[in-house]
Amino acid sequence: MTANPITGQQPQETILGLLARSRDVRLQAIGRAARPDFEDWLSHVRPAAACTRPIRLAGTMDRIEAETGRLLARTNTRDLPDGVIYKACGNRRATVCPACSERYKRDAYQLVRTGLVGGKGVPEDVARHPAVFPTLTAPSFGEVHTRHVKRHTCGNRRRCDCRPEPCHARRELAFCPHARRLVCFARHEETDRVLGTPLCLDCYDHDAQAVWNAFAGVLWSRTTNTVRKFLRRRAAERGIPFPIAVTRTGNFREVDPFRLSFGKVAEMQRRGVVHFHAIVRLDGVDPDDPAAIVPPPPGLSAADLVDAVTHAAAVTGVRTPPHPDRPEGWPVRWGEQLLVKVITAAADGEVTDAMVAAYLAKYATKATEVTGHTSGRLNTATIDLYADPEGDHTARLLDACWRLGRPAAGTRQPWTCPGCDRPTLLLACPTCHLERPGGAEDEADEGEAPNPYTRLRRWAHMLGFGGHFLTKSRRYSVTFSMLRQQRVVFRRTETSGPPTEGPDETPTVLVVNFLAFVGAGWHTTADAMLANTSAALAREHHEAALQDLAALAA
Repeated sequence: MTANPITGQQPQETILGLLARSRDVRLQAIGRAARPDFEDWLSHVRPAAACTRPIRLAGTMDRIEAETGRLLARTNTRDLPDGVIYKACGNRRATVCPACSERYKRDAYQLVRTGLVGGKGVPEDVARHPAVFPTLTAPSFGEVHTRHVKRHTCGNRRRCDCRPEPCHARRELAFCPHARRLVCFARHEETDRVLGTPLCLDCYDHDAQAVWNAFAGVLWSRTTNTVRKFLRRRAAERGIPFPIAVTRTGNFREVDPFRLSFGKVAEMQRRGVVHFHAIVRLDGVDPDDPAAIVPPPPGLSAADLVDAVTHAAAVTGVRTPPHPDRPEGWPVRWGEQLLVKVITAAADGEVTDAMVAAYLAKYATKATEVTGHTSGRLNTATIDLYADPEGDHTARLLDACWRLGRPAAGTRQPWTCPGCDRPTLLLACPTCHLERPGGAEDEADEGEAPNPYTRLRRWAHMLGFGGHFLTKSRRYSVTFSMLRQQRVVFRRTETSGPPTEGPDETPTVLVVNFLAFVGAGWHTTADAMLANTSAALAREHHEAALQDLAALAA
């Protein structure tokens, strides 16, 4: 074959280049599959093959002997297919990346269940520790369309076909101050879009709901402190001795005879407000080893946990800081709906460890999708696309977040540099170094308090809720980092084989990466299609192998 006298490329290389630059996805796929390094490319992208928008990294990777510092090997991404390394995005939201969210959900399941049955470094005795599963909801900010089934007769709640009750059936004609009837006789289906929307948008307190979402984490923290105080009083009443522990400074102090370990997941309701599903586990305290997880004292049981959580949910409240629109602030309390169930570590209980772990892991991958709002972080250029004080329910919530989170009078406002059109809060543009018009005249007045609600603008796309959707106390269970590190070790062992037996024959090797972010997403649509297809085939092969092993074991 004769090379092109102008480009010096072989005819086949020229054709592959034309196919790769084609707008037709089928031609792009043919061009990629026809390349001689196609098999190497599939193997190279396998760790991120199912990701929707993988991260592309470029640089070098060194393998260094830990004892001597000798460089054993160096890999440059220029020598790899596409010249980059593909890393899965790791996004937890199912609407953003289904593959990464599925992995996050499985990790969340292991994290939650380990805290109930033990394993992965957690003592297995925790399976006998008292634990409860409370569900804490927000109060009512106005009447909304609901779906309520008084008595379930279905065998599977996921496919529930039971007949719901009428939404808001009233014999008398109830009218709101805006002359709207507060009556609805419809029996809403599960997929009805009207669910969660107010009967009267003007009567609904959107400001209070946005503030409640913003301070829900503070309310949860106050609630856990109230639970501890309740159990402390009950332990004193029953004569349970309080152990004496030694502090870091060498002093002695009396500590509680118990320790509470929490795991919590936030779920966004259709009306746009979060409510919490939590796990509260009762542990003991070893004064000689504060990090140890030991059984609780005999005088406290799961019934005491139920009483403590019920009491805390009823009496705990928060008064938010003053706001220019509401100088007295907003009261933040839990709603009347409270459900506390005892968790059992057996398969015949009402709520088992597996059921709780699966329930919490499912909601750990969700956010505001149930409300119909799925935007990213909002700013002054995009807020008008979603927020509307006269719009629907979600648009009014977004408007409330943006309006209540406005900067205080006198604080520095963002400005756009006339040289590079870059928005910034600095006094000088970091790119063009042009000074802000007016200089420091826009600075806040000395002694003026800033608006404590400014975080509402930062989390407006989450309807005001800025907390993590899955949190836990330090000693409840393992961490996501530990699970990810175990996965990395497993993959390296699977690739390079098990280490040679004997401590003197296997030197410690450090992997040092010098990688930089160069982009996100696949180069072409065909690359995404081929990678996702390869990952789907690998999953089917894995599931078939598991079924065959289960059949052989049976």
